[in-house]
Amino acid sequence: MHLFLCLNIRSKWGIFQRMPGMKFKLLEKDQDSKARAGVLYTDHGEIETPIFMPVGTAGTVKAVHQRELTYDVKAQIILGNTYHLYLRPGLEVLEAAGGLHKFMGWSAPILTDSGGYQVFSLAESRKISEEGVVFQSHIDGSRHHFTPESVMDIQRSIGADIVMAFDECTPYPCERSYAKTSMDLTHRWLGRCMQRFDATEGKYGYQQALFPIVQGSTYKDLRQDAARFVADQDREGNAIGGLSVGEPAELMYEMTDLVTDLLPADKPRYLMGVGTPANILEAIALGIDMFDCVMPTRNARNGMLFTSEGILNIRNEKWKMDFSPLDSGFQSYVSNFYTKSYLRHLTLSKEMLAAQIASIHNLSFYLWLTGQARERILAGDFSSWKTEMVEKVSRRL
Repeated sequence: MHLFLCLNIRSKWGIFQRMPGMKFKLLEKDQDSKARAGVLYTDHGEIETPIFMPVGTAGTVKAVHQRELTYDVKAQIILGNTYHLYLRPGLEVLEAAGGLHKFMGWSAPILTDSGGYQVFSLAESRKISEEGVVFQSHIDGSRHHFTPESVMDIQRSIGADIVMAFDECTPYPCERSYAKTSMDLTHRWLGRCMQRFDATEGKYGYQQALFPIVQGSTYKDLRQDAARFVADQDREGNAIGGLSVGEPAELMYEMTDLVTDLLPADKPRYLMGVGTPANILEAIALGIDMFDCVMPTRNARNGMLFTSEGILNIRNEKWKMDFSPLDSGFQSYVSNFYTKSYLRHLTLSKEMLAAQIASIHNLSFYLWLTGQARERILAGDFSSWKTEMVEKVSRRL
C-alpha cells in the first residue's frame, strides 16, 4: 500500500533514482513567508510536507483503526513513543513481531519520540546525570535507566523510520543558567546518540534516520547556538523541542523563527508537540515542515471539534437540534455523514462511538488543513490564505 522497496520511485513529480533511506526534496517556497512544500522519501513511502503526524504513543492512535488512519484520515506518517513502547509491550515482543510496523499492522512511515519529554514529565520520580536518566515506571514503579546509547538501541528495536535523539526538555519558565546547562548536556548526549546510531544497523531490512533536537528554552542566544550546533551535525532532518510547554504562543513563534533561519533549508524541520490549527498555520509560515500533537484526539474525547469554520464544543445545548454535518467544508466520511446533534447525543451518553467519530473528524481536519497549506504554497497564494484561515479556525462557534 505505502511500502516502497525499490530504488525507482514514481510520483507526480517524476521518477527519482535513490538509495534506500530518507531523502528530502524541496519543491516550492512561498514568496511572502518562509513556508515550503516538499516531499520526504522513506523506505516505507513518501510524505508530502507540510504534514501533521497523528500521535500513536503506544502503537495505537486512540479510538482510530489503522484502516481508518489510512483511508479516512489519510495519515502519511504516525508517531510512536520510545518510553511507552519500551515499558509495554516491551522490546522482546516488538522484536519477535518484526518491529512496530508489523506489530500494529501499519505499512507507512513511523517516527518515534525518544522518550525525553516523558522523562521530563516524571520530574518527581527521575534523576538526570551525565550518563543518562534513572526513572520509575508510571505503570508499576519499577526503576529503569535510559542513556543516549540505550535509547538508540531501543529505537532500533522498535524500527521507526525516523528516530529522535535523546534530549532533556526544559520546563517553562526556567533560569537561563539551567537552560544553558541542559542544552550543553543535550549536545553531549547527541554526540553519543550519533556515535551509537552510526555504529549500528536497522534490524528489519530498511533504513532509519536520526533527527537531532534544538533546545535552549526561550533564550534567543541559546536557541541560536543550539540551532547552529544541530545544523553542523548534517543529519537527514532536524527537530525543534522544548516549545509548546506553557510559553505564550508569540514566544513560541519567535523562537521558531530564529531557529528556522539557521537550520539548513534542504533538510526537513520538525516542530515537536504543536499544536492548535492556528499554531500549525503560523509555524508553516515560519518554515516548519512536520508537526505532531495529541490535541486533536485528546480534545475529541472531551467533545471539542476543530472545523474549517472554527472550534465547537459538541456538548453545548445549541447543537441539540442541529442536524447539519459536523463539517461540510472538506471531504471526510465522518465529517459529512454524521450530524452535530447525533454526535452530541453519543457524547452525552458516553458512547464509545463518540470518541471514534470525533477523533477521526479532528485528525481528518488536521490532515486536510496541512494538505491545503501545501496546495496553497505550490499555487503561490499561501500567505493571504493563511491569514484568512487563522482567523476562521480560531473562532469559537
